[in-house]
Amino acid sequence: MCAGGDDARVKHDYSGMRVTIMGLGRFGGGLGVTRGLVEQGADVLVTDTASEDALAEPLGMLRGLIDSGQVQLRLGGHNVADFTDTELVVANPAVPRPWENRYLRAAAAAGVPITTEIRMAVEQLNRDRVIGVTGSAGKSTTSAMIHHLLGSVGVRSYLGGNIGGSVLDGLDEACASEWVVLELSSAMLYWLGAGVGSEGDAAWSPGVGVLTNVMPNHIDWHGSYEHYRACKARIAEGDGVVVYCAEDGAGGLAELVAGKRKSIGVSQSDADEELTSSLRLPGEHNRLNAAIARATVEACTGHRTAAFEGFRGLAHRLEFVGEFSGVRVYNDSKSTTPEACALAVGAFEQEGTHRIHLICGGYDKGVDLGGMVRAAAGCASVATIGATGERLAREIRSAGGQAEFVQTLEKAAAWVGGRTKPGEIVLLSPGCASWDQFAHFEERGCRFVSLIQGILKPD
Repeated sequence: MCAGGDDARVKHDYSGMRVTIMGLGRFGGGLGVTRGLVEQGADVLVTDTASEDALAEPLGMLRGLIDSGQVQLRLGGHNVADFTDTELVVANPAVPRPWENRYLRAAAAAGVPITTEIRMAVEQLNRDRVIGVTGSAGKSTTSAMIHHLLGSVGVRSYLGGNIGGSVLDGLDEACASEWVVLELSSAMLYWLGAGVGSEGDAAWSPGVGVLTNVMPNHIDWHGSYEHYRACKARIAEGDGVVVYCAEDGAGGLAELVAGKRKSIGVSQSDADEELTSSLRLPGEHNRLNAAIARATVEACTGHRTAAFEGFRGLAHRLEFVGEFSGVRVYNDSKSTTPEACALAVGAFEQEGTHRIHLICGGYDKGVDLGGMVRAAAGCASVATIGATGERLAREIRSAGGQAEFVQTLEKAAAWVGGRTKPGEIVLLSPGCASWDQFAHFEERGCRFVSLIQGILKPD
């Protein structure tokens, strides 16, 4: 599975190299690359704008390397010299508009190559055996579905990338697998482009690309929808196959992938009874994700399978929390785009979205909230929270819905909990990122589950 053959891995020689890692991250996104470079003999400096207190958890995981002097720290801000007087910079993909960042610009001006952890990992893999999955919504679930279906036909695969965990940390397992399934964000794909980081860097794309949809998202990072869309399109560059959603609402993907490589379009009609009968996740969008996953596995292995028995989905993605006094509760905290919220509400269309008590809102990424507003207006009630909450409540009421800006998740859980009746649904589907009130969507989802279990009585 590794580049160069099953038993060979293309490794760079980092022994004695001075490397600056930009961004350890509050959730430890830089842990894998830090440990990996130290193991390969590099002299590592980790720099982050966050304070030592804010980074206490990931720093604790590096404590041995720090105390031994193998990792140096520069916290609470960056120093330009750390980016110019070094031999390599490893940037965190979370850094927005990196082409404008003064420290990365200084490194580039000094001729220092810049890379990212994902690029360092994929360059050691055989791209022909990599399935890369991207999209504005559904990419995590589709990645997990592909991984599950490969296992159902006896094919060993490794699941990683944006879905969580360091690919570098898991490189031995990835190289021992027949296929590697990588969820790739738009920021990751930007850094995999030609000439990004270093002028001579070639573009990298997976042998099999999967594109679920493209809708406005992460405009704060990219600066424009056009840039975001162009980065997503990189999944279909080069040779190989691209599997894409051919539905009209997916963002014109047929046009986006036209002429790039062999393409396989998938639509709702491909979600036949054989497939849906074994799928336990609600909603047409999940049936479409499943059809995309099946088409991908068939393209890779030649096996047609619909074996979704045992597939429970992913935590915080329309996760069924339980039934409480006849009220079903779903945690969809991973819903960080307006379109994802609209999809979550639409998942219950057959039984009536008027039964839903919705909690939505959060960090403002500067995108159009219209799709979420229209979906929310059909719900029984809506509690809005966070930076977008006041505007959301106002627009939902203008669209004919019942909404109240309650500010916090604690107040929202109590507000909807006091309105529900047996046969109804409580749904957390924020449609926005969590960063204004929570460290990440997992924290938000776990907090919601804890709150709702304390408010509603379990059956």
